[in-house]
Amino acid sequence: MANKGGGLFRYADGIDKVLLVLGTLGSIGDGMMSPVNMYILSGALNDYGSSHQSFSNQIVDKYALRLLYSAIGVGIYAFIEGVCWTRSAERQASRMRIEYLKSVLRQQVGFFEDQTDSFSTFQVISTTPNCLAHLTSFILGLVVAFKLSWRLTLAALPFALMFIIPGLRFGKALMSIGAEMKAAYGNAGAIAEQAISLIRTIYSNALQKSMELRIKQGFTKGLLIGSMGIIYAAWAFQAWVGGVLVTEEGENGGDVFVIGICIILGGLSVMSALPNLSFISEARHSALKIFEMIDRNLNIRSENGKEKLLSHVRGEVEFKEVDFSYPSRPETLVLHGFNLKVGSGKSTAISLLERFYDPVNGDILLDGHNIKKLQLKWLRSHIGLVNQEPILFGKEDASMELVIKAAKAASVHDFIVKLPNGYETQVGQLGLQLSGGQKQRVAIARALICDPKILLLNEATSALDAQSEKIVQEALDHASHGRTTIIVAHRPSTIRRVIESGSHNELIQMNNGAGGAYKKMVQLQQAATQNEESNGVFHLTEARHNLMNQTLETPISVRSSYQSSPTYPLSPIYAFRPVISYTIASSVEMHSNENRNDKNINKSSLSGWCLLQMNAPEWKRTLMGCFGAISSGAIQPIYAYCMRTVASVYFLKDSSKLKSEIRLYSLIFLGLAVASFFANLLQHYSFAIMGERLVNRVREKILAKVLTFEIGWFDQDENSSAAICARLSTEASTFRSFIADRMSLLVQVFFSASLAFLFSLIVTWRIAIVMIAFQPLLIGSFYSRSVLMRSMSEKAQKAQNEGSQLASEAIVNHRTITAFSSQKKILHLFVETMRGPRQQSIKQGYISGFGLFSSQFLTTSSISLTFWYGGRLITQGLVTPKHLFQAFFILMSTGQNIANIGSMTSDLAKGGCAIKRIFAILDWRSEIEPHEDGKGIEVEESNKGEIELKDVFFAYPARPNQMIFKGLCLKIKASKMLALVGQSGSGKSTIIGLIERFYDPQTGSIIIDGYDIKSYKLRNLRSHIALVSQEPTLFAGTIRQNIVYGKVEAKEAEIRKAAILANAHEFISSMKDGYETYCGERGVKLSGGQKQRIALARAILKTPMILLLDEATSALDSESESVVVAHRLSTIEKADSIAVIKNGKVVEQGSHSNLLGIGRAGAYNSLINL
Repeated sequence: MANKGGGLFRYADGIDKVLLVLGTLGSIGDGMMSPVNMYILSGALNDYGSSHQSFSNQIVDKYALRLLYSAIGVGIYAFIEGVCWTRSAERQASRMRIEYLKSVLRQQVGFFEDQTDSFSTFQVISTTPNCLAHLTSFILGLVVAFKLSWRLTLAALPFALMFIIPGLRFGKALMSIGAEMKAAYGNAGAIAEQAISLIRTIYSNALQKSMELRIKQGFTKGLLIGSMGIIYAAWAFQAWVGGVLVTEEGENGGDVFVIGICIILGGLSVMSALPNLSFISEARHSALKIFEMIDRNLNIRSENGKEKLLSHVRGEVEFKEVDFSYPSRPETLVLHGFNLKVGSGKSTAISLLERFYDPVNGDILLDGHNIKKLQLKWLRSHIGLVNQEPILFGKEDASMELVIKAAKAASVHDFIVKLPNGYETQVGQLGLQLSGGQKQRVAIARALICDPKILLLNEATSALDAQSEKIVQEALDHASHGRTTIIVAHRPSTIRRVIESGSHNELIQMNNGAGGAYKKMVQLQQAATQNEESNGVFHLTEARHNLMNQTLETPISVRSSYQSSPTYPLSPIYAFRPVISYTIASSVEMHSNENRNDKNINKSSLSGWCLLQMNAPEWKRTLMGCFGAISSGAIQPIYAYCMRTVASVYFLKDSSKLKSEIRLYSLIFLGLAVASFFANLLQHYSFAIMGERLVNRVREKILAKVLTFEIGWFDQDENSSAAICARLSTEASTFRSFIADRMSLLVQVFFSASLAFLFSLIVTWRIAIVMIAFQPLLIGSFYSRSVLMRSMSEKAQKAQNEGSQLASEAIVNHRTITAFSSQKKILHLFVETMRGPRQQSIKQGYISGFGLFSSQFLTTSSISLTFWYGGRLITQGLVTPKHLFQAFFILMSTGQNIANIGSMTSDLAKGGCAIKRIFAILDWRSEIEPHEDGKGIEVEESNKGEIELKDVFFAYPARPNQMIFKGLCLKIKASKMLALVGQSGSGKSTIIGLIERFYDPQTGSIIIDGYDIKSYKLRNLRSHIALVSQEPTLFAGTIRQNIVYGKVEAKEAEIRKAAILANAHEFISSMKDGYETYCGERGVKLSGGQKQRIALARAILKTPMILLLDEATSALDSESESVVVAHRLSTIEKADSIAVIKNGKVVEQGSHSNLLGIGRAGAYNSLINL
């Protein structure tokens, strides 16, 4: 267990501490490179510059070998630094991920109602070694400077401190802006995961603040880097003081010059360390948030060793004077004075018994013992829960015999054995590859396999068709023997207080046979029984306004007993379900199917040109930024040229000429300081505006494009909602960084390098050619390291996706995990998914170490080679020391810039890949053509909504070998009602998906009002279709906002009328904030029935031509259902036609009476008489 006071490295074990110590030593050794090299160069400059008679090849070899030894030493240190830090970071991050997930899973359920699903996995910051290296370079540089000349060092030291002041001030401002941007991006990301249908408007608005902050950040960054022009002012002062010391104090010119370099390098090191310090500070801030979660005290503890364990459980449950309100709405008392023995409080009672929550007042007793005093895991292990909205995670640890036995008892075995992989079939994220009824039965089997003492059924058969429901009900009745069973049904009483208690017969005979509230509910339910057994309805209307007029000539609607499609009404985290019109179901992973994506990336070779075209509106800003970058780039070689001249001037014999020259160059340095300030400000501010506007434009285009993707693409396992949100965030951030930061630096360095190469070739081409020839080796070492690191990183990221998806599911489905005490199971699975990333991190560490070794070794080796070759040329009289110094310092300063470019080749490569992936999305051609280019036809007012499916053959893309329809033919006339009937998995909900054109059939056609559905403009068609799914989705917002999603321009009267028709107005008005009540993320603060009614109101408000209802009233009480039926729907027995689907075809079609007339041999008759 980690020490709570361990700070940032609290999860470091013994091995990690050793790695951290070695990595720190490696960083320090790495930082020693510049000061040690400068110390060696001071002697070389003195000997080379004096050009006395004794200057020989032996002197040249001496300094060359010293520099070579320095190269080897610093290379070894850099290797140790890269390996140790990378390895330790991954080890600690892995433990932190596990502890974070463990803490989240043990939280009280109420905690999640005020939390979002989006959370960041902390990664140990890799910038710590860079920071250590820069600080070491600064400190050791001062040591060297003091050793060479304490007078000049003391005089110049204040300037080194002056580098720190603007750096800290503006660095702090950048950190503050960065924190605000992170919050702004976080809000936008949370929105993105909830509502992709409205994301273009909401997401762009949410990012407006972040765009403003980015531009402010660019301005601040320009001020920060521009203020570092004080370096040139420092050189002006140092050159003047150095001239005085050389002429009057007899100081060596080489020592004076190297001291100046040490002071400047010290300032540059501080400047380089500041961003790393900000990253470390941000990491610490992130870590504190994560540690706060990990250390969070629980109101309901899982285990502390003091709780009771009962030796025998009878299963007697009693609620005594229980008062309860949900933590998210403490002002609303859900239960008040609740007393019950094995009674009903609907889902609230089940939540209290499972100890998802604790009551505000009162006690809950199990066999006479307060459940607060019982060990939580033991309590839950004796309770089996089947929820109304089942969540699947796969097969639990149990023998195959027990699994099959439980599956047969839950009527699930038959359909499992028909699946391609039987019991090993992957159910997908949240079980999205199974239909609603199939998920329900698997959940029932899961509960039965636990052999619990208490069985909780939260409307456990709500998603089953008539045949399955009766079979499962018998199995549940049998399973209930010897167990305390609590059933939550849609029929019962009010949830606020137990107003009646007794058996079914006792409650029916109350009040001398007149009955009470329970009997009233039973009568209402009996009135709807035949409707439920018929399994589905298709309603058609002629006029869209009929809904609002409450006529029985209702719009086209589809109602089926449960969803049989793998995904269309259910996204992995309920975020992208097609509740209304053109909503996209499921979620998107930017890389999608690997093969298809690779093709698209390869096709995106023109992405650079496309990027320039997209950037056309910002061409003025781009030109201004490029001018600033070119000016900044030109300053560097001019500065280096002046430096080498000053180095030569120090060796002049004429004191007056030396002073005159130094005075001139001091003024030039001051001019460079002023020019640098304004050039950097112009460069970074302009590129920040250009980059942020371009990225926002790209985001909007991507999100608009996502809306046109075919749903079959979303069915792929790798396309999870957590992944798409992460991709949108990381890709956009990488893209912005590439455009605004990296591109400006590329322009600057390209011009700087070109000018430096030109100067050096003019000065002395022999030395220039050797140094220029060495540059590709430096760049190559950096680039090869970045390529290998990127490859390892991508593999590790891909390996981590499985764990991220598992963690995301676990957090969303905390109720199911908590009810089954499956936290350890989930953690074990999570740990298993991290083995791959751990192996990749080991390889990544060695590659990082070798890359650092080669880059640092080659950098110092190039200096050694230059002075060795230059010394040879001096002894041969081919060049002068002045020419050597000129070429060396010009190219060395340029080499430093190129090295900086090399150090960010990984960022450049990531940026290039991000651009390719972005344009792969933008260039993606959906298999379902949306016809947004004006080619398709639009739905007219005269359209009636007549639908026909002709000889349709269809299989889901995720399961191409499992054919759902095999020549299905079905005609749905306008203003007529069609009921769809069939067993679970027969494809009733699939028809909805085909009418919404979520999928296209393999063969056959779907005709709407005489035109093939493929000829319509997709968005226009869906705008005339409303869908209410079995499991409704609400977004994080108010009730009013969720209703008006169906019709954004709706008036208040229309909203209220829609709510009244959906029987939602009464409960909305009873809430404290009414229509402004916050629903919580995905409507978590509302009950299932309330969410269903709001979804119905949203559909009604839209007044669509076609209304699709996929068991839309499964979460409503009978009373609610009767209102909906009375105001909007004809009853099923009054349907003009009923279609029976079996084995992928319509086997019977006709009215209720006609189908009954076929006799017992008929498929319809056998279904309703089960």
